[in-house]
Amino acid sequence: MFHFRVKAGSLFNSHHGNHIYTNGSHSSLTRCFTSSILHYRKVLSKDQHHDVASYIAYAERTGLDVESKVFVGTHYEYSIASALRPLGFDLRRTGGQSDKGIDLLGTWRVPSMPENFPLQVLLQCKAYSTARSSKIGPQLIRELEGACLGAPYGWRGVGLLVSQRPASKGVREAMGQSRWPLGYVSCSTDGVLQQMLWNQRAEEEGLEGMGVTVKLSEEDRQGDTQRLILIWEAGLTYPQLLIR
Repeated sequence: MFHFRVKAGSLFNSHHGNHIYTNGSHSSLTRCFTSSILHYRKVLSKDQHHDVASYIAYAERTGLDVESKVFVGTHYEYSIASALRPLGFDLRRTGGQSDKGIDLLGTWRVPSMPENFPLQVLLQCKAYSTARSSKIGPQLIRELEGACLGAPYGWRGVGLLVSQRPASKGVREAMGQSRWPLGYVSCSTDGVLQQMLWNQRAEEEGLEGMGVTVKLSEEDRQGDTQRLILIWEAGLTYPQLLIR
């Protein structure tokens, strides 16, 4: 048996009015499903890693410094891809010198979209050696907008900024004012999701009716263990919300 609990002010929940609205009026949009094909940047085969486990093995084999920015950043990107997979994300790491600010690219299966046309997403991941050293401000939302402009051919969807810290007031305001469909995810370095929110434009792109809450299991109540889950307007949770 599970209990639901929402941390006030920390999570987006479309059922409880915690929206981030953009400025101006919003008319209903009709989305055209023309293509579900994404063109990924070719990942060099010499990397020899594709997830957290293979990357750690690669670092041990090559003697890569685990305190280096390269290791910390790449490890975090793989951790994010793994953490979001249970919520319907299918992400591929594209980070590199020519990534145009895009670290992860892929799709997100949401109930408002046809099964063969999942919502397309791109992610910028901001990893730091310690959470205290991170400075997450409105300038990173502008950087995310630039990544959306540089998205590969065929991409249309939601841009997500991912960091170890919760979204600041400045970040939330910048998202609300943006004309781009944007979202924010807070996730620890070991892949524990802590916060997920998005703006009104993201709702119009395919997230309308979706909400976020925290699930606390009966057996873990003593330890206060909880995890972030998605809920649909009918009260269903992922993956049940995809069974229509």
